[in-house]
Amino acid sequence: MSKYKDLWKWMIIPMIIMQLGIFMDYWGDLSENAFSVHVHYWTGTAWYALLIAQPYFVTHGQIERHRTVGIIGMFLAGGVCLTALSMLHRDIASADRSIVERQRFGPFEDWFFFGVAAVEIVMMVAFGYAVIKSIIHRKAIENHSWWLVSTVFLIMMPALGRGFQFVWIGLNLQQMPNVDIMFPLYIAQVVILGLVLAAAWRFGTLRHPATYLAMAVNIFVLFLEPIGRSANVQAFLRALIKG
Repeated sequence: MSKYKDLWKWMIIPMIIMQLGIFMDYWGDLSENAFSVHVHYWTGTAWYALLIAQPYFVTHGQIERHRTVGIIGMFLAGGVCLTALSMLHRDIASADRSIVERQRFGPFEDWFFFGVAAVEIVMMVAFGYAVIKSIIHRKAIENHSWWLVSTVFLIMMPALGRGFQFVWIGLNLQQMPNVDIMFPLYIAQVVILGLVLAAAWRFGTLRHPATYLAMAVNIFVLFLEPIGRSANVQAFLRALIKG
C-alpha cells in the first residue's frame, strides 16, 4: 500500500497531458461539436479524474468512499468505452467526405479516418478488458491498481495525437495540403510509450500484464497508416460500421 501513497499525484500528469492534447480540438470549436462528442469528452475527463481520486481515497483511510466511487466508476468506464465505439460511424463519414471535399480536409485523406477507426476499436476493446481485469483482481491491490492505471495509457492517443497534429500543421501551414500528418502521431506514440515505461518503472510493474497490454496497443497504433490504406480493412469497417 505504501508505494501507492503518492499514486494520485502521479495520475495528475496524464490528466494534464490529455487535456492539453485535446484542448484546441474540443474547445477550439466547442459550439460545433456534436452532442456525442461532448458526452465522450466529459466521460473521458471524468474517468481520468476518478483515477486521481480513487488512490487518494484508499491511501487516506477513506475505504468506504473508495468502494462507492469504484462502483460508480464501473458505470463511467462503460460510458467511456461505449460512447467511443458509438462514434466510429463519424470516422467512416469523414473518410467519405474527405474524398469529395479535398480542400476542406487538407492533408487528412480517407485512409487516415479508416486507420483511426481501426485503432480505436482495438483501444476500446483493450480498455474494456483492463477494466474487467481490475474488477476480477479488486482484492489484490497491485493488480487492481495497475490494471486501472494502464487504462489512461490505452486511451491517451486520440487526445494527445490531435494535439501534436494541431501544432505540427500550424508550423507547416505553408506546405498545405502536403503536410505529413503521421509524423506528429509517431511522436505522440513515442511520448505515450515513454510514459508507460516510466510509470511502470516507478511502481515496479514493468513485467505486469497490464504494462504489456498498454505497450502492445500503443505499438499497434504506429501502424495506423498501412492499416488505414488496406482495402480489406476499409471493406471490413464499412460492413461493420454503418452510419
